[in-house]
Amino acid sequence: MKKMYSNMVLDEVRNAAAKLQCDIASGPVAAAVTPQEIRSYLTSRYDFTKPAPLEDVVADVEQMLRTWQVQVTHPRYFGLFNPSVTLASIVADTLVAMYNPQLATWRTSPAANEIERHTLSWLAGKFGLPANTAANFTNGGAESNLSAVIVALTRAFPDYGEVGLRQLAASPTIYLTDEAHHGFEKIAHMTGIGRRALRRVATKPDLKMDVADLARRVAEDRKDGFAPFMVVGTVGTTATGVIDPLPDLARFCRSEDLWFHVDAAWGGAAVVSPRLRGHLAGIGSADSITCDAHKWFSVPMGAGMFFCRHPDAVGAAFRADNSFMPGKTGLALDPYSTSVQWSRRFIGLKLFLALAQHGESGYIEMIEHQAQMGDVLRESLRRAGWRIVNTTPLPLVCFTRDGLVTTRFLAALYERQIAWMSEVQLGDSAPVVRACITSFRTSSSDIEWVVRNMSQIA
Repeated sequence: MKKMYSNMVLDEVRNAAAKLQCDIASGPVAAAVTPQEIRSYLTSRYDFTKPAPLEDVVADVEQMLRTWQVQVTHPRYFGLFNPSVTLASIVADTLVAMYNPQLATWRTSPAANEIERHTLSWLAGKFGLPANTAANFTNGGAESNLSAVIVALTRAFPDYGEVGLRQLAASPTIYLTDEAHHGFEKIAHMTGIGRRALRRVATKPDLKMDVADLARRVAEDRKDGFAPFMVVGTVGTTATGVIDPLPDLARFCRSEDLWFHVDAAWGGAAVVSPRLRGHLAGIGSADSITCDAHKWFSVPMGAGMFFCRHPDAVGAAFRADNSFMPGKTGLALDPYSTSVQWSRRFIGLKLFLALAQHGESGYIEMIEHQAQMGDVLRESLRRAGWRIVNTTPLPLVCFTRDGLVTTRFLAALYERQIAWMSEVQLGDSAPVVRACITSFRTSSSDIEWVVRNMSQIA
């Protein structure tokens, strides 16, 4: 009976997902709407004074999502890191919503906590981290990066957690490039070290971190009375897909006793690919790693992951004692005392279910297909007279041509529903077009059609 019920749920979700994906693939990719248009629509229909049939409301919301949204699961969505999603991960989110497990403590949700632990251990091994690595699922990369900074501060300054930053002998500083995710600006603000604590290290012409300039900045700060404690390397920068020189950064951080954090929110999934994992050499030496399953592992938002090779530092940073939570087991750690969050959704099931269905080989195929489509896009653009302006093994392509005004070009691209791409400015040069293959459904015929129609606009 239980299996029959599970099969019924699976069939319902599979049929709905297949129909929706077919409709999206054959429909528009971009959306044109104003805030006032949507607000007026909602105000006229939903004042919540009277109940409404659930079927009618669901149909109306779905119509709004179909009409007023950039369709990020469209095979011609070449935008930010928003993927098409696997069926297994959609089913997982449905199961989680129905059972609603609370993962704050092990005793409350033992099965869910162990499923997450098992999944995270698998990926930690792929990164080359030790078996005792502390790891947890997060709402996204911002929370994971925040966790890294908090734990690094706690380890570097043992008094930080009790007496705060004002009692420290020197002001802590973090080192990263302008290509790193700008979420670190908010993290510096939230942790109290201040936005001015971020030191922007120079990049080389290929936009990778310049380790010589890093060494110079660290030495100068120490001479001036600051307390360097953390270096952030990126695997797949948002703008250009650059991978920082991880082995060099790891060696430098070891020699200078600095915490080495790798923000691999997007590119970290490449570690499972035989074709790509060599580009991530050195990531196993990191003190902490951020990776988002809701990016290149193709599961629904949000599913960040935080890994740290120093479990004692994680425990010291997030310890919490109280009398109202279920008693500890002594055999397993409670997530509320080892992570930023307290109450938490069963985030990890969508990655577990997708991995279980597709296997490692299936994920290798999906990731390497998208990397290949990046190569197809580069070659197709070159043949059509476009100029590629970034270098990365990942499927992110920045391009332009003489006389191109990107804002006008992208407006025409959206208006004609050719594709969805974005604009990015690299240094002091004029803005260029940024295209990233984020869907395992994108085909070479999609790319050739897009480039042909783009060239007619340009």
